[in-house]
Order: sequence, then structure tokens, then C-alpha cells
Amino acid sequence: MKMRRWGWIGACSTGSSHIRAGTGCQDNATCMELVLGDDTVLLAVVSDGAGSAQYAAIGSRLVVESFTRCAISHLRAQHSLEDITQELVREWIDDVRNRIFQSAEQRATEPRQMAATLLAAMICSERAIICHIGDGACVLRRKGASLWEVPSWPAHGEYASSTYFVTDDPQPHLQFASIEGQFSELAIFSDGIERLALDFHNKNASERFFDPMFAPLAKAGPGRDRALSVSLRKYLDSPRVLERTDDDKSLVLARRVSP
Repeated sequence: MKMRRWGWIGACSTGSSHIRAGTGCQDNATCMELVLGDDTVLLAVVSDGAGSAQYAAIGSRLVVESFTRCAISHLRAQHSLEDITQELVREWIDDVRNRIFQSAEQRATEPRQMAATLLAAMICSERAIICHIGDGACVLRRKGASLWEVPSWPAHGEYASSTYFVTDDPQPHLQFASIEGQFSELAIFSDGIERLALDFHNKNASERFFDPMFAPLAKAGPGRDRALSVSLRKYLDSPRVLERTDDDKSLVLARRVSP
């Protein structure tokens, strides 16, 4: 049986408000495919540093690096996605928090100065795992389906324009989903994309946004398409997008393709 693989593109774009403030981009993201026996796992992680945090960019980088390392270690130990539980993910998040706390101590600052969100997706041939702290969202489409699913909606905090972070005490507000099924497409993004990609009135994903965004991936091969990733970055930097959001924007689009 031929192993189906993933093709993907991704980009992070500095928001116009961050450019004016001179803070630079405070988002971080990664995407990779792990070959595990006769299957593969797509792993995508996005983190958005809190705009009010002094070391937000460092916090988001540590979230992405630390969570990715925990996931890879688990999967390469020949564990399956079915073995990943909410309790196990909380252990991974404790590891992420420890890395942030150590980094904060080295800089003589508080962990909240490295506050950042977490959005991670892991997909194998028969299951998807979503781990989510804060805003941003993950959108999935099943094989042969036309409708998009949003298994983890943006979580906004108690006050307007607030959300949850990995550094929250006593423990972060984690959304966890383990979904059985065959998925052919994934989009994962930070909150700077929310108003473009989600219909908040009907609480679903915007087909008008995602269908055209995935069209170029129809001809992409396995792995990261660098040329399309550059095009995606140009789109996120375009006036058309900047008119609707001045925040940092991270977006990863992945599609299952034949090897």
C-alpha cells in the first residue's frame, strides 16, 4: 500500500501595529511530517506571544520548540496518537512551562513577561489530536468532504481582547480533542487570522477564505513548498489583509498528497 504524505506551506507576518511599536513579530510556528513505521504523522504548532509581554517572541519560540520536542519524543518511542491523552499533554505543557520559567529566571523577570498561546495539531491516517491554549484556531476537512470543521474554537478570556496563555496560574486553560477519522486538509493559525478565516456569527469556518487558499496546494508535492510559502507571506503582508487586521499573523496550510 502506498503511503500518503503531506504537503504544506506556512508563514508568519508582522502586524502593522507591531511594526509601529517596533516590537517585531511575536508569533512562531512550525510544521513537519514524521515517518513512523507504515504511517506518518503531521505535526503543526503555532504560538502567539502576548502583546503586553516584554519577551513575547521568546515565549512563543519556547512554546513551539518545547511542545514539538515532547511530541516528537513520544511518537519516536513508537507510541501512537491513540496513546495521547489530555493528562499526557498536560505533562508536556508542564515541561514547556518549566522551560519558560527557567528562561524568565535567567532574565530576572516574571514568566508572564513570556506569555504565549499554544495551538498544536497531530494527524495520522486515522486520527487527529488538537491541543489548544488561548486564541487562534485549527480547521480540518475530512477526506471526501466539502465542509470544514473547527474542533477547537478560539478561547477568549474574561475581559475583552483577552485570552489564555501557557504561563497562566495555577494551570493553563487547555482544550483537548482526539478525533477519529481520515483528514485530508488542515489549517492552523494565530488570532491575527481569526476575522478573515472564521464566521463568528455562525461559529464555523469560512469556505470563502479556505477554499481559495488551498487551491494552489492541489499541485504541490510532499513536504514544504517554499515558493508557495513565500507567496503566502506576501499575501499576509498585503494591503488587502492589513486592512482587516493589524496583528501578527501565522498560518500553516497542509494537504494530504500522494507520494
